Amino acid sequence: MTLIQAIILGIVEGITEFLPISSTGHMILVGTLLRIPQTEFLKTFEIVIQLGAIIAVGFLYIKTLLTKRVVWFPLIAAFIPTSIIGFIMYKFVKQFLLGNSMITVIALGLGGIAFYAIEQILKRHTPKATTLEKITIPQAILIGVGQSVSIIPGVSRAAASIFTGMLIGLSRQTAVEFSFLLAIPTMIAFILPVIIGTLVAFVTAMVTVKLFLKYVQSHTFFPFAIYRIFLAIGFWYFILRS
Repeated sequence: MTLIQAIILGIVEGITEFLPISSTGHMILVGTLLRIPQTEFLKTFEIVIQLGAIIAVGFLYIKTLLTKRVVWFPLIAAFIPTSIIGFIMYKFVKQFLLGNSMITVIALGLGGIAFYAIEQILKRHTPKATTLEKITIPQAILIGVGQSVSIIPGVSRAAASIFTGMLIGLSRQTAVEFSFLLAIPTMIAFILPVIIGTLVAFVTAMVTVKLFLKYVQSHTFFPFAIYRIFLAIGFWYFILRS
């Protein structure tokens, strides 16, 4: 992947993540257009750059999260079913669906038809929850279940959560805002291994650098030579030889 390709994918992620058009679907299609091979690196890259979107929505809604703590309970209630279903289906989705352009195209098309149908249905409904504070726990759970459908590339996490919310009584504005907030725990959980690994690497590297600088003041590199030789022999004998 070139730097230009990385920038393009970053722009696509930033624009599409919170719109009901599927950021993952667009990333797959743009990757295909740019002729970027669907490797494990690309799949991981597409997951990791979501951190930028998390930071953006966290920055924009930090005041809401701090001043309207009553919203935390519905967010937790919505996150639980999403996390359970996502955990169960993650390996299957990553292996068979993520990176599949045909699945993405089908999901995008069917999603568009579903949007039109839902909008027609909603014309006859008056929303009951017009603010974030009025969202009930049962409503939040249903939104979380609805959002879990977005593990299929092309469905859109934002679309699934927004339209589920509107169908069960949330106003358009409230559904969109709740979807934005729900993105924070959902996306953090999705890239949690990367976040934890990065933090652990940061801490261990800080300690190692300080200890190593202190070590070289009065020692040679001879122990490292011994370590490398024994590591090579041991790994070959116990792992590669068999």
